[in-house]
Amino acid sequence: MTSPATAPAVVDAPTPRSDAPRAAKPRSVRALPYLLVTPAVLALLVGLGYPLYWQVTNSFKEYGLAQQFGQAPEWVGLANYVELLTGSQFWAVLLKSVAFMAVTALVTMALGIGLALAMKAVNRWARLSLQVAMLLAWAMPIVAQMTVWNWLIDSRNGVLNYVLSLLPGVDMIGHNWLVNPWSFFAVASVIITWAAVPFVALSVYAGLTQVSGEVTEAAQLDGASGFQMLRRITLPIIRPILVILLLLQMIWDLRVYAQIELLQGFGAAGDKYDLLGTYIYGLGIGQGHFGVAAAAAMIVMVFTIGLSWFYVRELLKEDN
Repeated sequence: MTSPATAPAVVDAPTPRSDAPRAAKPRSVRALPYLLVTPAVLALLVGLGYPLYWQVTNSFKEYGLAQQFGQAPEWVGLANYVELLTGSQFWAVLLKSVAFMAVTALVTMALGIGLALAMKAVNRWARLSLQVAMLLAWAMPIVAQMTVWNWLIDSRNGVLNYVLSLLPGVDMIGHNWLVNPWSFFAVASVIITWAAVPFVALSVYAGLTQVSGEVTEAAQLDGASGFQMLRRITLPIIRPILVILLLLQMIWDLRVYAQIELLQGFGAAGDKYDLLGTYIYGLGIGQGHFGVAAAAAMIVMVFTIGLSWFYVRELLKEDN
């Protein structure tokens, strides 16, 4: 009798080790990203490095009108900074600028989020009309914006005064909105908010389109109202976008210049209602105190970098 044939034993193939050394990339491949970034870094160094160096060095010098005629600037150390920080005018301008920045940025964010939610809720044609209108407002040059707004608030022939005067018991004909500091900064805030809302609204709307429909449907099945879904689901999901937009608005509104300068030219107040941008411009170009203006610019830059750090930190969180 022959013995039954036995099946050959199956030997498991060795599994590849996860800790096996990987093949090293060629040096040229590893260096390629750095080579691609180098032109942009050089352009930044040339375009921003020299002006920044000039500002820093001149903030420690007495650089005024005499230096415009060839006299060598005198090194004064921290004297320009001491003059700024011990004077009341700089602190008054800084406080006004911070208050203006906070109010304008918050109002811009609130209106932008509201318009984004409206675009999400309306039909296609209404949404397209709203988007086109906001893009046109956003793309309008600042000088054109300010010309239109000057026509609207003109004390003699302005549309705003005429419309308000149609109300019973209201007579606004001849009222100058640019004389009183409260109305001056209110007008400036409205103009800047009007120009900035489209960017916020379109950015928030883009974030809303990325919110999963399954999440909102599940919340509706659980009995959540529209406000509860907005507060507990939608806004927390797009929170990184909102934080970045708020920080960008704060930085831009802190450094606002052109709108304030043009409004001062339209009105009779002149440089009486300065913010940081116009204040530094007036110190340097207007009064010829370039050293003090450079010191003020350095202080504003440090303040802006402090705000930008939160922006960079949010970007790093998003990356992770």
